[in-house]
Amino acid sequence: MDQQPGNRTAIRDFLASRRAKITPEQVGLPIGARRRVPGLRREEVAVLAGVSTEWYTRLEKGHISGVSEDVLNAVAKALQLDEAERTYLFDLARAARPAQRTPSRRKDVQVPPPVQWLLDSITLSAAFVRNGRMDVVASNPLARALHAPMFDSETIDKRGRANLARFHFLDPVAYDFFVDWEDAANATVALLRAEAGREPHDRALRELIGELSTLSLDFRTMWAAHDVRIRHDGIKRLQHPEVGRLELTYQSLDLPTPQRTVHDLTLYTAEPGSTFEDRLKLLASLTATRSQETEPTDQPH
Repeated sequence: MDQQPGNRTAIRDFLASRRAKITPEQVGLPIGARRRVPGLRREEVAVLAGVSTEWYTRLEKGHISGVSEDVLNAVAKALQLDEAERTYLFDLARAARPAQRTPSRRKDVQVPPPVQWLLDSITLSAAFVRNGRMDVVASNPLARALHAPMFDSETIDKRGRANLARFHFLDPVAYDFFVDWEDAANATVALLRAEAGREPHDRALRELIGELSTLSLDFRTMWAAHDVRIRHDGIKRLQHPEVGRLELTYQSLDLPTPQRTVHDLTLYTAEPGSTFEDRLKLLASLTATRSQETEPTDQPH
């Protein structure tokens, strides 16, 4: 099977975008004459990687099939790729290799009941599980309350699942909900970019990227930057419609799953003793009260 044109385009654009980010000074090269383009020239990357200019030019045009790991490592080092970018490059190389058979379609895997029990047992942190396409596939009550604008959004799919990327880019409410909207959106796109490299044959993922590219200029611009992210943690600032401003720490953990499915457990919590902890506790209390009010009461026989 020949290398797919889409794969060649991804390789070409990714390598060119990384090359454009590095200055000659960063790698100890003389500045020389005035440059027409930012970053390094192809021949400079070739020298740093220890390969010929012709060979690197061919690589940057997307012809990566059959390239050895040693050479990929040399190129990654020359371009100063971080761990996520290096992983993405190797994923692209793996996808470019001639397949002996038609790639198996990745199947969605249901969240096991014990994982849902775990989520429900967490009462003072918002916890949810997302897949690689950014679908929220399981959550606890506090996560649904915390992300109420997303779960109430018209971007919910036919199965009733929220999608972080669709909410970010297709619902105007997200611009107010995420205080640092641009940072959060960039992270979302970078996670999708990594997933696209890992699973190039995922039709649903391609359809999602196509939908967002068609409907959102912001997404198209960020997607074209070719930034990659695998790990997702840090500080999230939200403007919640009920309890006001929240500043929460979030951490993501990979859950073991079969069928190559990505299940990422994310937890949001507040710094102990902070105003934000008080507000998160208030939201948890409101959520618990509503749950009790909606539960059917036992009637006497």
